Amino acid sequence: MVEEKHTERLENYLHIIEIAVYYVLALLLAVTAVAAIGSASQTLALGLIHWTISAETLHVLDQLLVVLMIVEIFHTVRIAIHSHFLLATEPFLVVGVIASIRRVLVISLQMSALTTEGKWTPDGASIFRASMLELGLLIVLVLVLVFCITLLRRYAPVEKDVDGDID
Repeated sequence: MVEEKHTERLENYLHIIEIAVYYVLALLLAVTAVAAIGSASQTLALGLIHWTISAETLHVLDQLLVVLMIVEIFHTVRIAIHSHFLLATEPFLVVGVIASIRRVLVISLQMSALTTEGKWTPDGASIFRASMLELGLLIVLVLVLVFCITLLRRYAPVEKDVDGDID
C-alpha cells in the first residue's frame, strides 16, 4: 500500500515535469518561429531595397520552410500537451516532407548555379553526380512520406462520441 502511494506520487511528479518541459519547448519553438520570420522578412526587405531579390530568394524560401517545420513541430507539441500523450504521427511525416522538399529546392538551385558558371571541372562533375543521386533519393523519400500520410488519413481509426455515435 505504501509502495503504491510512493509510486503514484512519483508518477504525478514526473507527469508535472513532462508537462512543464512541453510548455518550455512550445515557448522556445514559438520564439524560434517568430525570429525566423523576422529574419526572412529582413532578408526580403533588404533584397527589395538593393534590387537583389533574385539572389536572396533561396535564402528567404529556406527560412520560410524552416518556419513551416517549426510550426508543424509546435502543433505536435500542442497536441501532446492537450492529450497528455503523443499519438499523432502525421505531423512528423509532414515535417519530413517539408524538410525533404526544402533540401530538393536547395540542391536544385545550387546545381543550377554550378552548371551556369561555365566552368566544368572533374570536381564539379562529381559534385553534380552526387547531388543528382541525393536529389533522386529525396524525391523517393517525399513520395514514400506522402504515401504514408495518405495511408494514415485513409485508415485512421474512427473516434466515437460520448453518446456512442460515430463522428
